[in-house]
Amino acid sequence: MKLPIGIYTFEKLRTKGCLYVDKTKYLINLIDQGEIYFLARPRRFGKSLTVSTFDALFSGKKELFKGLYAEEFLNRPDFQPGPVIRLDMSKVITNRGIDEIENTISKQVKTIARKLGVSLSESKLPGSLFEDLIVNTAEKYDQKVVILVDEYDKPYTDFVDDPDMAEKVRDVLRNCYIHIKANDEYIRFVFITGISKFARFGVFSTLNTPLDISISPKYAGICGYTEEEIIRFFPDYLEETANSMQISTLELMDKMRYYYNGFSFDSNAETRLYNPYSTLSFFENKKFFNYWIDTGKPKFIADYMKHRNLTVEQFRQFPITWDFARSPGDVDTTPPEGFLYQSGYLTLRKGITDDLSLDYPNTEVLNSMSELVTQNILRYRDENYSLCRTELLNGLTNKNHEKVIGAFNRLLACIPYDDYTAAARQSISNNDYDMKPQEWLYRTAILSFLQGCGVVVAAEMHTNKGRPDLVISYKGNLWVIEIKVAHESETAEQKAEEAYRQILTKNYASPYPHAFYLGLAIDDTARQITASRIRP
Repeated sequence: MKLPIGIYTFEKLRTKGCLYVDKTKYLINLIDQGEIYFLARPRRFGKSLTVSTFDALFSGKKELFKGLYAEEFLNRPDFQPGPVIRLDMSKVITNRGIDEIENTISKQVKTIARKLGVSLSESKLPGSLFEDLIVNTAEKYDQKVVILVDEYDKPYTDFVDDPDMAEKVRDVLRNCYIHIKANDEYIRFVFITGISKFARFGVFSTLNTPLDISISPKYAGICGYTEEEIIRFFPDYLEETANSMQISTLELMDKMRYYYNGFSFDSNAETRLYNPYSTLSFFENKKFFNYWIDTGKPKFIADYMKHRNLTVEQFRQFPITWDFARSPGDVDTTPPEGFLYQSGYLTLRKGITDDLSLDYPNTEVLNSMSELVTQNILRYRDENYSLCRTELLNGLTNKNHEKVIGAFNRLLACIPYDDYTAAARQSISNNDYDMKPQEWLYRTAILSFLQGCGVVVAAEMHTNKGRPDLVISYKGNLWVIEIKVAHESETAEQKAEEAYRQILTKNYASPYPHAFYLGLAIDDTARQITASRIRP
């Protein structure tokens, strides 16, 4: 069967002979147990396909559900297909002012009315037209209507960095959604999706309280693929891709798990998911690549990190409460961890105590974020990221430590330390060892650079005698690196020797018998690596 890349319409997916991972059991459970739901998920995670499946289901398109769990539901004696009102707010034009936002919502409502054969008033207000659509549709068909709203917050989230415009858009959307509650007597079922769960937005206050299933363990797998689903539904693609890479299917699954698995949306942080777009793109191209982040606004995320002086490492194992996971607040006012969590760049993990933590879902997202941050750092001095990356990878491949150090120094020369001091201190406060802000910043910048270059690297990996700063694996070569900072009255040569001796005396490299030992010393005044000691 064909891979459904770029197909978000259930009917098209089923009629074109595309592979479909059956999620209809979740949908039937929702219909059987309630009437109004909200689901938050990051972009490209199957929300639109879920909405489209609900549309086909309530419309009674039985032929599309043959062989699926929902087939039985459509054959129930009491099931009756009915009218569906489906709004796709991702289609709203937001770059031409508030009037155009209202116009495109109104046009969408009018288009739905024409398809249903329903007349509307002459009002130009999208909220009034939406109310007409609900009431007149129910009266024409003598049935309660189903309302599906996809990406309900998209027009608003386009203005995260423009509070005045965001407030205007919020008012427009609120004046539309308020009619869902006001016309409850005409409504059979409501399903709303979006990226964020707002506090001040007030959408939920305008509705009969929806059941928020966003972090419900029961519905954790409603979007995305579990590993079991990949094994069950993609056996031919697994075998084909494994053969192409000349590895076994078990080895392929190990690599896929490392690179793409890890999104978690349940309050127990137990269900792990693969992003559908990344998974399908990987099977299509048979190449490990950062697919998901390229579908969004990577420059926006990079600028968001830069303008707020954020680093990648400060969000590793970031502690949060269950209440925060359930309601992180408005996208425009929530702290950075809330914004990155709602956008999908951070995901839920079990915390050290009873609470939860946030971390990057997988290697794909971690490496992508690291690359974006590193590229922004290098732009401070107009350094070329590609040249810097090439120098690093060439050095790692050819066991040339001078090129590796040269690439590190290019990076260090570009870091605006005064801007990053607050971020460094915040991260140090989450660790259980003492480190000066500058020292932490040197290490995290180098680590982000390595991750962004796609190098397999472990930081602070525990051994029986301590934690080496970096353990790097690239093209069969292993490097164990310890970094020291030479502050006032200390010489770089002494600190490089100290770093090297620490690798030896604490047996950091004992698990890696053929590794290179590299002790580095950064002169805190020059902010450069000025001395090193290596054992090839």
